[in-house]
Amino acid sequence: MDDTKRFPEEFYWGAAAAAYQIEGAYGKDGKGLSVWDVFCTKPGAVKGGDTGEVACDHYHRYREDVDLMKQIGLKAYRLSVSWPRVIPDSTGNINPAGLDFYDRLVDSLLEASVTPFITLFHWDYPQALFCRGGWLNPASPNWFAEYAEIVVRRLGDRVHNWLTLNEPTFFIWLGHWTGVNAPGLKLSQGEVLQVLHHTLLAHGKGVQAIRASSPGNCRVGLAATGFVGLPNGETADDIELARSGMFSVPLDDQRQQNSLVMDPIFLGKYPDAAEVSFGKHMPQIRPGDMETIHQPLDFLGYNIYEGWSLNPTKDGQFERVPQPAGAARTAAYWQMSPELCYWGPRFLYERYSMPILVTENGISGADWIMLDGKIHDPERIDFMRRNLLNLRKAMQEGVPVMGYFYWSILDNFEWQLGFKERFGLIFVDYQTQQRFMKDSAWWYKKVIATSGAALDEDIYSI
Repeated sequence: MDDTKRFPEEFYWGAAAAAYQIEGAYGKDGKGLSVWDVFCTKPGAVKGGDTGEVACDHYHRYREDVDLMKQIGLKAYRLSVSWPRVIPDSTGNINPAGLDFYDRLVDSLLEASVTPFITLFHWDYPQALFCRGGWLNPASPNWFAEYAEIVVRRLGDRVHNWLTLNEPTFFIWLGHWTGVNAPGLKLSQGEVLQVLHHTLLAHGKGVQAIRASSPGNCRVGLAATGFVGLPNGETADDIELARSGMFSVPLDDQRQQNSLVMDPIFLGKYPDAAEVSFGKHMPQIRPGDMETIHQPLDFLGYNIYEGWSLNPTKDGQFERVPQPAGAARTAAYWQMSPELCYWGPRFLYERYSMPILVTENGISGADWIMLDGKIHDPERIDFMRRNLLNLRKAMQEGVPVMGYFYWSILDNFEWQLGFKERFGLIFVDYQTQQRFMKDSAWWYKKVIATSGAALDEDIYSI
């Protein structure tokens, strides 16, 4: 095979999941409540009344799941630690059984030659701390740092890749502004921005805690997300509009902010446009805050899902280009735009000069077990192939990309959508908890085994 088509040997071919979405084991072995445990009990909050109380029962079936990762040939697995499983109450008392679980999981991954990447916070905030004000409490950054220290001291002799937070924009605005996600709050503009500031401080203090507590060398980043601007043409002006749009501070869709979250982390300041957009609602910034937030990092993780082509407007701004009727969409009705994996990493690297890690990228499909006993998902194979080809293009043009984590390793609990969407490489029968490898899992195995060279082969069914 043509070596120019291969990804670097050190590239992390991975998949991802999150604690609340797969672990289950509600209330088992001393686990405390999370805001999602409570939110799921609210009538109408989650589609179908679904909860994560059992989910994929990964807590009890992790060895089977790691074996499947090994079969696929994954080089890395991005997991999250459940904060309330480690610290069940608000007093800081450690739950040994919770840490023991992650000990066993990490050891199993390493035995399977799968490198763990651990996200410390993937949305399952402890209910006990929420009752003390949650992210609105000025003490919340210290709570997170204390938790980070506990986990890293326990696992840092074997885990060397850490992410502080997953998608701050989404858990803040969906959980604290629109209320469609846990904890289901509808705060004022100023309160939401204060939550953001405390979250960014938690990131900074978490980075400090990771580096201070790690017994060995470690790399630290976070998993951000937002919308990727896409050029609606090939001119330099088209590209510049897409770039500037991606890092704008829009008031109409705050969950899609990029610069509002990443500029403080990577550049040490809020974007100038934030002052213009939010004015008096901007958070209180105390001396030293921005220095705490702006910690040295090793990579920029980004979850790539959504983006839009942009056109200029008469007032010098931009607007989204409407999709034509019948445009390709996923089962979740998300726009099919594989070029996101080219423009996203490129624009992020140009702005922040950081190695890029695609921490999530995936597609929901209409998957079921067919009469031959298999799950044929050619649309997922095509999606991954297109996205990875675009990612390879970005790398060939000089963007340093560390790895790609498909979302998700398993079908799982998809937050307010419950079990409606199936994103997994592995099909989960939630009634029997049986696992079945989809065609996409076998295809990904071949891609990994060939270091990406198989992307140039037209394979859609295994």
